[in-house]
Amino acid sequence: MMGLKEKYNKEVAPKLKEKFGYKSIAAAPRIKKVVINTSFGRLVGGKSKPEATNEYKDILEDLALITGQKPILTEAKKSVSAFKIRAGAPVGAMVTLRKQKMYDMLGRLVHIVLPRTRDFAGLKPDSVDREGNLTIGIKEQIVFPEISAERAKKMFGLEITVVTSAKNREEGLELFKSLGFPIKNNA
Repeated sequence: MMGLKEKYNKEVAPKLKEKFGYKSIAAAPRIKKVVINTSFGRLVGGKSKPEATNEYKDILEDLALITGQKPILTEAKKSVSAFKIRAGAPVGAMVTLRKQKMYDMLGRLVHIVLPRTRDFAGLKPDSVDREGNLTIGIKEQIVFPEISAERAKKMFGLEITVVTSAKNREEGLELFKSLGFPIKNNA
């Protein structure tokens, strides 16, 4: 089976060049990066720093297993008393994947993870924004093959954003469909 990068170079880029009338294959839209992030939400609200650290340590380990890269902690920019969050407190984690790790992750996402998701019937075309970027929400991390359901201590959701160089929504949709992403047809 051909990898996503190889498929893009051999089939997708020439097809996009022809369809949209680009002068060069280099002008065809391509995937720039994949950003995966999660929020600790209620886990850390109102807890002391040592308690919060213990709470999100497992989430960071699972995120590192899924992506093959160490996650970066994201901190609250300002205090919100209603949510018991203080400025500078860790509220989430994110990973940015590029190059080969990005293509490996997308290959697993399309061929293994999405089909394992409960009641999955395809991605909605609305998931692609005006700039041609795709955002997917995954409710539980255990759909990834790297995470064993028995070992998982905390369930958490992920948001996966695939950033492209597409100029508009139509180009982005065509790129994802050509790469084999399971996007529903508008019916």
